[in-house]
Parts: sequence; structure tokens; C-alpha cells
Amino acid sequence: MIDTATTQLLAQIVARGVAAGRAVEIDRLGVFYPDPVRGLRFEPPLLPRVFIAYVTEDRHAAGRLYDDLESAGFSPWMDCRNLLPGQNWPRAIEGAIETSDFFLPCFSSNSVSKRGGFQVEIRYALDCARRLPLDETFVVPVRLDHCRVPRSIQRESQYVDLYPHWNDGMRRLVATMRREATRRAVLRAPEADAG
Repeated sequence: MIDTATTQLLAQIVARGVAAGRAVEIDRLGVFYPDPVRGLRFEPPLLPRVFIAYVTEDRHAAGRLYDDLESAGFSPWMDCRNLLPGQNWPRAIEGAIETSDFFLPCFSSNSVSKRGGFQVEIRYALDCARRLPLDETFVVPVRLDHCRVPRSIQRESQYVDLYPHWNDGMRRLVATMRREATRRAVLRAPEADAG
């Protein structure tokens, strides 16, 4: 929870930037633009947000996944690309998971037996998924190589193989997320019309 002083400081920063004629972007929240009529206008991000969870040994493959998702019209999030210097990384990661439309845990021979942050992120994402409607797809596991996906994940979610043919796996992954994003937009359209 953000306190009142922090909220006021944030509002002042946005107001100063917009008054100077600049757009002010708050990562994963949206962009405030100068508006000659209203003073400012806010635009939330429209691209589906995707959190990529991985272990350090798989950074190269996770980076490739990030680039491919960005090229496909998604807004990926990856710690080594999105965390800012001095940022409280545990809180930033939790916030990024909470505000994501999809969570992609990258399973590999490196990750399945490793302890640490990767498992913490998965558990947090599963907790977030439990608050969503049952038919909503949030966790989409991917396999980077021929590894065993934990039973607890297999019981709840079908995974996508990005090996041995990366491009085939990416097409399947992107199609799945686009289909889900479209389904959500259609379901939420009456809410927008009512408001």
C-alpha cells in the first residue's frame, strides 16, 4: 500500500513532467500525456503483459523469449531488462507478476532441481492465479529442453515445448496468449459499455 506522502510526491512528479510538455511513463502502469484541453491524459498499456520467470543459467533462452514476445506484440517483463538500479527487487517482481496478463515459468534441466527465486516466483504466480476466474489462463509453462515439469504444475496447466523447434513452440505460445487476451477483451467489453 502506498502512503499519502508517496502518492502526493508521485502526483507532483507527473504534473511537473506534463506541465513541461513531456510524456511521463510509469512502468507497466501507463503514460501520462500533456493534453491542451484537460491538462493531461492517461493511457494504460494496451499490449498484453507477460512475466518471464527463469533461472540464471537460462538467461540467454529467456532473453530470446523476451525478444520474440516483444516482436509478436506483447509487453514482456524480465528482471535483468526491467528492474531499475536501486529498485526493491522482491517487491518489483511481485508487482510485475500481479500486473501481468500471463506468467511464463521457463522449465529446463537447469531450473527443475534448483532452489531459490524461481520457485518463489512460481508459488507467488500460482497464488495470484487462484484469485482469477477458473477458466482464465494465467500460468503458461514453457519447456526449454527435455526436462520433467513438476507434477503440481502439470496438474493445473498444459505446457508448451520451445524445443526442439523453437519457432513452432513460439507460434503455439503466441496463438494461445492472443486467443486468451481476445477472450478476456470480449468478456470485459460489456463492463466498459456499462461504465
